[in-house]
Amino acid sequence: MPTPSLSALPIRRLTLRDLTACADLSENRGWPREEHKWGLLLTAGRGYGIDDPDGGLLSACVVTEYGPQDRPDLAAIGMVLVSERYARQGVGRRLMRHIVAAMSTTPLTLHATPNGRPLYEELGFKVTGRAEMLRGVFRPEPAAANIPTRPATAEDLPSLLRLDEPVFGTDRTQMITRLPAFADLLHVAEEDGRIIGYAAAWPNMETHVVGPLIARDTDTAKALIASLAARTDRPLRTDIDVRHAELVDWAKQRGLESVAFNAVMTYGIGELPGDWSRRFAPLTVAAG
Repeated sequence: MPTPSLSALPIRRLTLRDLTACADLSENRGWPREEHKWGLLLTAGRGYGIDDPDGGLLSACVVTEYGPQDRPDLAAIGMVLVSERYARQGVGRRLMRHIVAAMSTTPLTLHATPNGRPLYEELGFKVTGRAEMLRGVFRPEPAAANIPTRPATAEDLPSLLRLDEPVFGTDRTQMITRLPAFADLLHVAEEDGRIIGYAAAWPNMETHVVGPLIARDTDTAKALIASLAARTDRPLRTDIDVRHAELVDWAKQRGLESVAFNAVMTYGIGELPGDWSRRFAPLTVAAG
């Protein structure tokens, strides 16, 4: 049988059964396999993909919706990948147009690499911010801020959800409730018995990714990063909103180095909802 044209190949929903194929596709494009992250995204979000007639996936992405189930306030697009064999043949554009149409009036956001940004701009996405990826072995601070931190407990979860929603701008219960199982470390910062910030460190290949990072102020964010770093021997990686210049500079002084910049882009809204001044880093750039 002749091979069908790329435009005739159906776009379908992905499930956890596709996890290995998604990781294979990541590897095909020179990305880490990131099976742990794919597992979270495919369960908390919705995957879309196109099957390769020769086996596996030739393209994939994940959409994570936030807010009311019947009318989401925001959806984040991530892990947009096209196999090297099918690159630059319009596959990514077709998949993204499908997603934009499927989400209808729901506002969209994504983190774009320099290579991906022109496509997203062509589709109507606008740059509204930037995040700087940092990576390295954290060096403890000689005189750290005296802000109490501790490992989170199950009893803290309602407080984390109450803290998170106004900062993120909408409800993301499906993500936050998965953090205790997904992350190796989940810490909170307190003042007078009240939680004023929280942060997780989750395993990604040889690193621990710090995110989400929600904090009352920069000193609280520093204390949370330091408390997580004290509990791991792995290098840290995180994506910090560049508007938090003081935290970026501090992290670099502590041993983390700049790896890349991603553009934060939106579609259907001018700015992301929530309070950016307390939102320092995302759980993952793939989920907003």
